[in-house]
Amino acid sequence: MSTDAPTDDLPPLPAVPVGRYRHYKGNLYELVGAVRHSETLEPLALYRPLYGEGALWVRPWAMFFETVVVDGVTQPRFARVDADQAGSSS
Repeated sequence: MSTDAPTDDLPPLPAVPVGRYRHYKGNLYELVGAVRHSETLEPLALYRPLYGEGALWVRPWAMFFETVVVDGVTQPRFARVDADQAGSSS
């Protein structure tokens, strides 16, 4: 067991609203949870696309939940969707 990094002093990870999210470009993703960068301790969103191979990806937590402006309209980068609203991932 390594004693390099004490975990008792780590800041808590953000509350994790896991589930399905629609990217502003239209595809569906599953937010798996919050993880921490090993060097910077920055919170990251761990997610996977619900299409293709479904490989795991990480993105800074703040970026996952930020808003973007597309054609003059402000919207979330990833918007939470209910299972019955998920529909297709076009």
